[in-house]
Amino acid sequence: MPLGIIGGSGLYNLPLESAEWRTVDTPWGPPSDALLHGRLGETDLVFLPRHGRGHTIAPSDLNYRANITALKATRCTAIVSLSACGSFREELPPGSFVVIDQLVDRTRGRAKSFFGDGIVAHISLADPFCASLGDAIVAAAPDCIRGGTYLAMEGPQFSTRAESRLYRAAGLDVIGMTAAPEAALAREAELCYATVAMVTDYDSWREGEAVDVTAIVAVLTANATRAAALVAGVAAGWSGFACTHGCNHALDQAIITDRAKWPSATVERLRGIAGRVLSS
Repeated sequence: MPLGIIGGSGLYNLPLESAEWRTVDTPWGPPSDALLHGRLGETDLVFLPRHGRGHTIAPSDLNYRANITALKATRCTAIVSLSACGSFREELPPGSFVVIDQLVDRTRGRAKSFFGDGIVAHISLADPFCASLGDAIVAAAPDCIRGGTYLAMEGPQFSTRAESRLYRAAGLDVIGMTAAPEAALAREAELCYATVAMVTDYDSWREGEAVDVTAIVAVLTANATRAAALVAGVAAGWSGFACTHGCNHALDQAIITDRAKWPSATVERLRGIAGRVLSS
């Protein structure tokens, strides 16, 4: 199955072989951009620039449901998300890559589930990222730091100094604007999902320092080259990947609504995401 890649800020393309951009639509509308289909060695990849080529879509305006649906429609069973982040830790300086394992969601007003409109489902997010996929990333890129907690903020503004110091005191590791609801939606779609936080700055907790877009862009450029190398490394070992985290059965027992009450229109909209359990 193809490996899905979502590129965050600064990563709007990948050097794939036989590359072709293909436009797609979903029951939730269009994704952020066309999907780039191609290959790296023996592995098929599908790449989506999260903010669109040219970075035209703000984090709060992203159609997260369409993005996940579009990637699942290409038969991807796993998604590696690459996300620019700020750091709350001296030991995670700009240029660090962190494979996240926990998430705190402080976003608001975003569509956070595929379900609703007559069909209710509750999935477990105790461990929001696929541990098996995280292990595969670290095996391919040993310089990645394994483990950390990502705070998802609303944005588009960066944190106040008080907020940044509060998050640091709470023991959080990095801050970004897109892992929520992306991780939850990938879980509902029964996809393996992992986030690599690409650190660009120290947020605003350090005395006399603040987030500066000019400095961030310089780090993003360097990170993009390393991110492409990371993707190539994961692709090289992809044929041996196997999930032991149970992502492909995340919806087992999740739907609580009586089957006799399921609206037919909602069932049809959900087929591309939850067809396995809807037809069982």
